[in-house]
Amino acid sequence: MTPSRSYAFFVMAAEGRSGKSLVALGLVDALARRFGRVGVFRPVVDDDSAPDELIDLLAQRPDHPLPSAVGTTYGHMHRDADAAMELIVERYHDLAERCDAVVVVGSDFRGVASPIELSVNGQLAVNLGVPVVAVVSGKGRQLDNIVSLVELTIKELREAHASVLAVVVNRVDPDALPTVREYFNQRATRTGKAMRVWVVPEDPLVAAPQIVDALAAVDGTLIAGDERLLNRVYFDTLICAMNVEHMLSHLEDGQLCIAAGDRADILMALAAGCASAEVPSVSAVVLTGGLVPEPEVAQLIAGIDAHLPLIATQLDTFDTATAIAATTGQLSRTSSRKINRALATFEDHLGDDVVEVLEGIPRAQTVTPLMFELQLVERARVAARHIVLPEGDDDRVLQAAASLRARDVARLTILGDPNAVRSRIAALGLRLDDVEIVNPATTDHREEYAEVYTELRAHRGMTFDRALDIMRDVSYFGTMMVHLGHADGMVSGASHSTAHTITPSFEIIKTEPGVNVVSSVFFMCLSDRVLVYGDCAVIREPTVEELADIAIASAGTAARFGVEPRIAMLSYSTGESGSGADVERVRAATQLVRQRRPDLKVDGPVQYDAAIDADVAASKMPGSEVAGRATVFVFPDLNTGNNTYKAVQRSAGAVAIGPVLQGLAKPVNDLSRGATVRDIVNTVAITAAQAAPPQPEGSE
Repeated sequence: MTPSRSYAFFVMAAEGRSGKSLVALGLVDALARRFGRVGVFRPVVDDDSAPDELIDLLAQRPDHPLPSAVGTTYGHMHRDADAAMELIVERYHDLAERCDAVVVVGSDFRGVASPIELSVNGQLAVNLGVPVVAVVSGKGRQLDNIVSLVELTIKELREAHASVLAVVVNRVDPDALPTVREYFNQRATRTGKAMRVWVVPEDPLVAAPQIVDALAAVDGTLIAGDERLLNRVYFDTLICAMNVEHMLSHLEDGQLCIAAGDRADILMALAAGCASAEVPSVSAVVLTGGLVPEPEVAQLIAGIDAHLPLIATQLDTFDTATAIAATTGQLSRTSSRKINRALATFEDHLGDDVVEVLEGIPRAQTVTPLMFELQLVERARVAARHIVLPEGDDDRVLQAAASLRARDVARLTILGDPNAVRSRIAALGLRLDDVEIVNPATTDHREEYAEVYTELRAHRGMTFDRALDIMRDVSYFGTMMVHLGHADGMVSGASHSTAHTITPSFEIIKTEPGVNVVSSVFFMCLSDRVLVYGDCAVIREPTVEELADIAIASAGTAARFGVEPRIAMLSYSTGESGSGADVERVRAATQLVRQRRPDLKVDGPVQYDAAIDADVAASKMPGSEVAGRATVFVFPDLNTGNNTYKAVQRSAGAVAIGPVLQGLAKPVNDLSRGATVRDIVNTVAITAAQAAPPQPEGSE
């Protein structure tokens, strides 16, 4: 069999509960930023006819799942190990041939001795020809025990002839982290070995179980509340057997409470606590003994807080508490909060070393939607900007904010009533402790902003009293934050119109020097590349000068985000083949771009097929350095641009990111009112990157 040309890593555990899912998730994320097609392979699973939980976590990305495959089952391995190994190798190479990189994830320690399973995983790695990243657990272990386990793991794998790239000591007590890390750093310096030992602390959130895990543990039934909140995590349990006044002093945010279903006083107090900003908000309540609230009580609870999950079980209180105490937390696709924290933990403690490993591997030439989105997030992390989100009353914005903060993508300020916003954050099971929440109506900055706005709009007859009232508006307040440098950029529009979002920026921020108009682009992420479409959202009928402005601004935006700009000025005619006012307008705009920016590659007028297809370009516009290779498409009017981007999005399955506004002195970006959490995350990342100083030419 011909060896695969893809790059691969075999993530295996030396024992159960070591946390290899976190390492595998981080590696998939790191590889996906660099390669176009990243695959996930599981050599051995329980049942190849049922979904594998780890593949579901690693490969089932929103809108663009990664290629994945399984080798065989535990049953097959036990019946005929040689035939199973042949099948595993064959299926691995079939996947690897379709990918630029592959993360192979070892078996899950299903009731066999650790040394035996470790040896089998080592043999798998050897047969696949993939270097090993071994994961051991430091939880509850002293340094000498950890060192012995690392050395034993390396010895076992080398005896199996596996190539060991690194050992990850995961789940280390945070207090012991400096000591453990220092020991392995000194050992590496002393021995000069290439062997890497990476040390990662235990993270309570990553290790915490979800409500859905507790529900399964007690064989429970959700009888009331929001089913979506079953994906929340809980850090502690509380048996609510005492009187309400005593119970309240023991409540903590995020607790899972256990109570008899006939304790109406306790249930109403817990529901009231979730609706109050003054009392800790619990995650869910498990009702024991097969008892459920009377209909009148259930109705009253729903009236206080209809979202609080109530779970009924037939188990008594002791058995319920025992079953829940034995529940362990697993990373799963249903917990975005845990995934975000796991990725942030990987980045903080392994990111630099993994980048060093990957630096020796050439980057892929293709750029997939997932690659582009992860690169956006990485650019934003590096930029470390401060973004204001005016729509604190929108759940999608709060969920996006939690995702952004968990991965340290940007500092955030959310606008809204702090009590209402904090209450909703708790109800959604989110943590946004490090996010500032500002109420424009009550903040001390309101008068300062009103004074500045009065000066800016004095030529329009603005008075201070009117300006003071206008500054209650979240869009105006957020825009003024950006104008005065209290934030670096703003993202809005999830629940406001485009006009409501961007009109304040025209009045307050205005255009950057040398730019006459504000326009927009969409990043169109196709299966293998990213194109830039402008303008599809702002200028209805651009003049010659405006078309030239759009082209130059779009080229700058493309270059800022790693797309080499080759500009096609689109029309219904290519080259000299057509005439008419619309064609001449595009032709004149093309000449104006060449005059103003002779360094840019631009051609036009050109039809879309000649701009994107090399064969068509060879016959319609031979010799052009843009035709057939265009990356920036400038549409002649808003009607054409808006319809084209939507047609490509729907018919070609492209991911459209935008609109991204360009030309403003400071970045403000608009969201669609149908925006998803993912859309908001991407737009904040773009805004943060726009707010960063331009990188030196040639830098990444």
